[in-house]
Amino acid sequence: MATPIVRVDVMNSSCISIAGRRIGMCELPYIIAELSANHNGRLETALRIIEEAKNAGADAIKLQTYTADTITLNSNAEEFQIRGGLWDGKTLYQLYKEAHMPWEWHKPLFEHARRIGITIFSSPFDNTAVDLLENLNAPAYKIASFEAVDLPLIKYVASTGKPMIISTGMADSEEIAEAIEAAREGGCKELAILHCVSGYPAPAEDYNLRTIPDMIARHGLVTGLSDHTLDNTTAITSVALGASIIEKHFTLDRSGGGPDDSFSLEPHELVALCRDTKTAWQALGQVDYGRKSSEQGNVKFRRSLYFVKDLKAGDVVTPGSIRSVRPGFGVAPKFMSDVIGRRLSFDVAAGSAVMWSVLSDKA
Repeated sequence: MATPIVRVDVMNSSCISIAGRRIGMCELPYIIAELSANHNGRLETALRIIEEAKNAGADAIKLQTYTADTITLNSNAEEFQIRGGLWDGKTLYQLYKEAHMPWEWHKPLFEHARRIGITIFSSPFDNTAVDLLENLNAPAYKIASFEAVDLPLIKYVASTGKPMIISTGMADSEEIAEAIEAAREGGCKELAILHCVSGYPAPAEDYNLRTIPDMIARHGLVTGLSDHTLDNTTAITSVALGASIIEKHFTLDRSGGGPDDSFSLEPHELVALCRDTKTAWQALGQVDYGRKSSEQGNVKFRRSLYFVKDLKAGDVVTPGSIRSVRPGFGVAPKFMSDVIGRRLSFDVAAGSAVMWSVLSDKA
């Protein structure tokens, strides 16, 4: 039975915590650099990617934990063939054999990430991958979009008691609700979901980012974006719509030739993503009609009323004797009709501010 829709206050949606970092709409966006297959078969490359993610300001580096045998079958049958797209002509087994992260690399990668101070976790694709990651004390788990329909896997991950993030690419509203229900039934207490389009790359117009606040309102969960577009515009925009997590594929060199390189960010682009999502979040702020600190020094340049003629005490202020001009040291322009027709208590010179103290009652 699908989880019923529960509408919640968007601005008071929940928070989760991964390795001590709070994640939610009231916190800076949580940036995940997805290493995926961008190691291109070299442990040294994977280690460097972790270092560059840390240097760029990412909060976490994420791996993918599978083997070709745990994710598919070694078959040349038509349904196992990839037709079109980045991986045209390969079988699923060939692709995952090339792309997988060797399991013996996981321990040195986890150790390296912890040594340099960046959170590391992974997407497991079967129960044995979860067991491996538990032995490494992974602080959280990510369910990939293609596995969002694998409810037994979600329940097994949930049984670890660790925070879980579920990507929702290709999932309809009912399937998203089922994945959430499976996570809750399995015991997951800290759950987040990511809006995602499982195209590689995905065009920005497919993202329909207005789905994000609807997801937050429906489910009351920390919600983010798994972004497969080729630049940062979509990710930055998502922050304004409530995204608390941003996940992007990350590589050292987009022309590296690996399975995922071509739609991944390079180091300078990840730096920009970390910087610009932070700026976008800070710019959101809160509802505030008050004068801001950066405006204080410019208040004097607002308009106010000034005399444009020399006048004597007892003269009547006429429309032609005052004007609304900058700066703002005189009576506010909204009082012009109240000022016109009053007599002067003192002599005034052209170019002086209109002050209530020089005005008497109306003539």
